[in-house]
This record gives sequence, structure tokens and C-alpha cells, in this order.
Amino acid sequence: MQFDDDANLDTSEVQDVRGSRIPGGKATVGGGLVGLVALLLALFLGVGPDQLGLSSGDSSPAPASSSLAQVQQSCRTGQDANSKEDCRIVAVVNSVQDFWTQEFRQRHGTYTASPTVFFSGRVGTACGTATAAVGPFYCPGDRKVYLDLGFFDELRSKFGASGGPFAQAYVVAHEYGHHVQDLMGTLSRSQDNLAGVNSNSVRVELQADCYAGVWAHHATTTKDESTGRPLITSLTAADIQDGLDAAAAVGDDRIQERFQGRVTPETWTHGSAQQRQQWFYQGYRSGDMARCNTFR
Repeated sequence: MQFDDDANLDTSEVQDVRGSRIPGGKATVGGGLVGLVALLLALFLGVGPDQLGLSSGDSSPAPASSSLAQVQQSCRTGQDANSKEDCRIVAVVNSVQDFWTQEFRQRHGTYTASPTVFFSGRVGTACGTATAAVGPFYCPGDRKVYLDLGFFDELRSKFGASGGPFAQAYVVAHEYGHHVQDLMGTLSRSQDNLAGVNSNSVRVELQADCYAGVWAHHATTTKDESTGRPLITSLTAADIQDGLDAAAAVGDDRIQERFQGRVTPETWTHGSAQQRQQWFYQGYRSGDMARCNTFR
């Protein structure tokens, strides 16, 4: 995955609070959506996602961090995105939101931008206080995506994914798929707190995978409105394979087999490795969000 070296990055779409100190409180994630690492805990302990971290703790916003100024200064162009991980995530956020802005406009709707918050350790959200243990997540309470960049190392070391820049992009695009669901009113279907192969929780997650694939289909043709050129200039078959590999690595069956030695489909909340790959590829192959109806 390559970015246009001369493109300008919009750091206003990222809030960097890494290194900030947040008062204590148990981790919570709004809307019944848990991060992938929290999902591991749910599956290993045999509890549902709604049982993880029910205490709201301190939900005050995180204080400003000096690292935000560092990101603003160091992540200016696509060349920075090609050489620095945090700048690459900024560029992916820009590309994903450029696409959904244009997609909603074509469908006579309005896309409301969602900031991504970089954090480390603990962060205050409108959904409660979250720790890095929950991994990437979307909070519908404040309509923000939360990301501890350390998760990408765990994606390789704990979950066995091959890694690569596009594996990271898949994770980010999946969380923005939840934001799209929130704007369209479908995210609330996951709040029935049920689990299992045919649960709404699984269907919501698979649809977010499909939406990530839809963005990937259009990634090299979506134009940055400030330059009139695509921010992402190259996306190879190997990149897509990295995304498919990441999707499979966080399938419920793979996680259960890896960490508890058996597969229990009745506790699934995100879908199997095959399902996650299938729906991501469905979105990538078609490029049409209408083909992402996992509820049908």
C-alpha cells in the first residue's frame, strides 16, 4: 500500500492523547461492541461481551496531549505516511472518511466525520473508561474510533496474523464500518446482547468487515477533495491478502481454538474466520455497500 508522496494529510481527523493520565475505572465499550482483545477475554472466560466491564468508571474526555502537536508536525504528507506508522494510520483515516463522505453524497445522504483517538494505557470515552486491553473499538456515545497502536503488534504476536500495512488499514476500516452503521441506524441491532452464529452481534461485525472491503475496492480511486488525486496510489493483491489474513486471524473459531482448545459456535460474537474473509472479500469484489446486507 502506497500513498501519494505529495498529498497533504488532515491531522484534524485524529486526536492523539497517548501518554495522558486518566483516572481509574473499569473498561467499558458502548453499544455492546468490544475490541478484538476483549473478545478474546470473553471467549476464554466463557462470558458474553455485555458482561465485560459494566462499570462506567470515569467517562470524562482525555486531556490534551503534547503528542498531538507532534503528530501534526510529523504527519504532513503522504511521504510521511509511507515511512511512519502513526502517519500511515492518519492517512488511512483520511482515505476511509473521504470515501464515505463521497459515498453518502452519491446516495443523497450526509456523512458525519468521526475522529480517531490514539491512546495508550487508558482513555476516557462517552462509553466509559477503556483500557488498552479492549483493543480498537468504536464508541457510539461520542462517535469516535479509539485505537492503541500497540494492538497491531498483538495482532501478529497473539493472533498469528501476518501483519503488514494493509492489515492495519483493515482494522481501521472495520471500525469505521461501525460508524457507518451508527449513522444508518443499524448498529443498534447488536444491542440485543445475544451471541451465536446467527446472532445480530455477528451480523453487525460481518457487515463492518464488508464495509471495510467496499472502501478497499475504491481506495485507489477515491480522490482527495483538496488535491483532486487519490491519496492511496497503489494497493496490491498481497495487500488484500494481508487484510484477508487479519480478518481470519480474529475469527471467533480461530481465537477459540488458539486460546481455549475448542470451538463453541454458540458463544460467537464476531463470526468465523471464513465468514470474516468472505464478507470482507464480498465488499472488496463488489465495491457496493448494498451487497453488505448480512441481516438478510
